Order: sequence, then structure tokens, then C-alpha cells
Amino acid sequence: MMPVPFWPTDTGAPHDPYFSAINAELRRHGPAHPCLLIDLDRLDQNLAMVRQALAPGKSLRIVAKSLPSLPLLDYVMKAAGSNRLMAFHQPFLSEEAKRFPQADILLGKPMPVRAAAAFYDQLRCSFDPARQLQWLIDTPQRLAQYLALAQGRGLRMRINIELDVGLHRGGVAQEQVLLSMLDMIERNPAQLVFGGFMGYEPHVAKLPRVFGTPAQLHEKVMQRYQALKDVAAGAYPRLLDSGLTLNAGGSMSYRLYEKQSLINDVSVGSALVKPADFDLGLLAGHQPAMFIATPVLKKLDGTTIPGTDWVGKLGAWWNPNRRRTYFLYGGHWLARYESPRGLLEHPMMGYSTNQQFVNGSAATALAPDDYVFLRPTQSEAVMLQFGALVILRQGRIVDYWPVLGSSDPGPRPDSDSSSKTINVEIASHA
Repeated sequence: MMPVPFWPTDTGAPHDPYFSAINAELRRHGPAHPCLLIDLDRLDQNLAMVRQALAPGKSLRIVAKSLPSLPLLDYVMKAAGSNRLMAFHQPFLSEEAKRFPQADILLGKPMPVRAAAAFYDQLRCSFDPARQLQWLIDTPQRLAQYLALAQGRGLRMRINIELDVGLHRGGVAQEQVLLSMLDMIERNPAQLVFGGFMGYEPHVAKLPRVFGTPAQLHEKVMQRYQALKDVAAGAYPRLLDSGLTLNAGGSMSYRLYEKQSLINDVSVGSALVKPADFDLGLLAGHQPAMFIATPVLKKLDGTTIPGTDWVGKLGAWWNPNRRRTYFLYGGHWLARYESPRGLLEHPMMGYSTNQQFVNGSAATALAPDDYVFLRPTQSEAVMLQFGALVILRQGRIVDYWPVLGSSDPGPRPDSDSSSKTINVEIASHA
């Protein structure tokens, strides 16, 4: 008998050896609740690819919002040999300045002037913002606000100007606007110091190919960046010295700067852990290094829909991928099911942040207390939802690293564990 064409095929499979080993480790030693895992072995491989792509003369700036944990940032900075960070949130900026007093920090987005004032109010460490911090400014109006703050408090503030190089999300697009901002900086040397430019361009990797290849779109970005820099150099040559930060790039586009000479400061963050939204051609060699792991609370045979049992029974008969029902600890994250293969939600049951209903075939082979693994679509929001990160090395838990904004330090690894201390891990893998 020929199979019916519309009959669904069984897409389920048990955990592969990678996830099977992590599942066993979590069942023995992991937190019995949803957690976020960081695989340091995979992160190391991704970082090695980034370092290999950046030619001498280009500095790596680590995007803190994509790795929002001070121990994680510390690990990456040491392994990368970089003290440069890009910050995006004022409370986190204050924590980063305190933890990394020798860091060079560039803001990744313009902040309300009151946020800048709050940073100075909270500064209680040796970090020197006059030398080590660049505020990103997008308009003459915001620059005037920062100037008033500097004058009122006796501050000297480094200013980096945001350029619109094609993304059209704000920033300076007109030459006269740029010149007016540089004029304000030059006329107020006691309060303002010109630090450089930042031009963000994720569209070069995400636009449909009908608009051009990433390389073609990137060439247009660089032409625009160079044109605005030339305008500035022609009108205010004293401001454009050799020590400027000329920042661009991101995880989606960093490889396009391998042979590019204008930019000297390239930002990378999410590429080190590769969330699902970063499954792009330019990151083909990178491996996912972060996963959500959540326990299975309940396992039921078949699919039962409240009030309409026959619908669930019919669906389970017709579709082998609905012949098991699992209720998970938590759910409805910005993530996709990764392992075991073939899990899917039910359109009539919807989503739950308490006990997510998912179906799978018998081949998924899950039992209560096993873990389901999901792959986040992004890092910055998802990593902040689980408390301390669970740090893995060779499939074993070696530490728990708190995330920014959380007081949860996580449980400690078993005292008889064979895990090495993190300082030894950094020394052996950096």
C-alpha cells in the first residue's frame, strides 16, 4: 500500500550524544529548574574565528549587551586580549566600570542626558570616564544637553558621533549637521573631547539579495562612512587625530572588515554564542554555544485537548509527532526547540510561561526529570531571564556565573566534582 501523500512523517529523535551527555550531567548536578547553559568549548572556537578574521591594527570591542554577565565578559576579555567594551544600559554600564576599571567603553546607543548624569552620580571607583568612556551622540540637540551637563558639573566628556551609514535608525546623515556638532566640540575643549565615529550596519547581512550581496552593501556603507569622515577632516583637521575610535561592525558583519582599512574598532558579541537569529552565511563556521535547558515535569501518552478529546485523539492517530505529550517547567521563551528533535506546540493549547504543553513522537524518548533543550533566538534579553548562567566545559558543569541585574549567584558545583577552577580554565583555553 502506497503511503498517503499528506500523512505526516515521524520527525522525532532522541537526544544526540552531545545533548545526551548534558542531560545526564544536569540530572545529576544541575539546577532542577529552567536554566541557561554556556558551552565554553564552543565559545572558544567562535572567539578563535573572530580573532583570526581581525587583521592587525583592528581592535575587538566586545558587545556587553550580548554577553550580559560580568564573569562572562571577564572571561571573553581575557581570552580575546581586549579591554574594549560596548555598553547599552546605564545601570549595567555602572557595574561594568566598577568591575573593569581599566576598560575602554563606548556607548552603543545614545542615552538620555539624565542617564549620563546618573552614571556620574553612581561612580565610586577608579574608572576615569574622561579618558575611558565615549558617549554616543546622534544629534546637535543631544550634544548641547551633554555640554550643559559637563559645564554644570565640571566634567570633561568624550564624544563619539553616530553616523547613519545606511541603517536609517538615526545618527548623522547630513554633512551640515555633522559640521555643527564638530564646531560645538571644538569651541568647548574644556568640556568636550572628540573621540571618533560609530556606524552600525546590520542591514548588509540581512537585506534580501535583490538589494545586493553583503559585500556590495558593505562597500556602500564604507563609502558613506569615508565621505563623512573626509568632510570632518577637511573642516576640523585638529579634531581628527590618529587616536580616534572609528567603530563599525557587529556579529553579523565582522568578517567583512578582514581587508578593510578605514575601520580600526570592530564590535562583536552574539557571534560568540550564536543565537538562532544569527544563522547567516557570514557566520556559517560558528557553533551555537548557548541553550535553554528545562526539565520535563509530566509525560502523557497521546494528546488530550480539554473539552474536545476527540480532536486530540484524531491528531495523535493521524500525526505520529503528537503521540506523546510533555509538560515542561516554564516556557514561551524567545527560543526554538533544539533537542530532542521533533517537538512541537499545539495550536489549540497555545503558550504557557508556567507549564508549556508540547507534543513529540515516541522516538523523542523523554521521561520526567529529563531536560528539553531550546536554542534562544537572541542573547541579550533571554540571558537575563534565568538567574545565574550554567557554565559547561566538555559537557560538565564547572561554574555558575551571575548575570547583570540579578542577585542570584547560582548553586555551587559539587565539592567532589572533577571540574577545575575557572582561573585554570581561562589559562588553559584562552
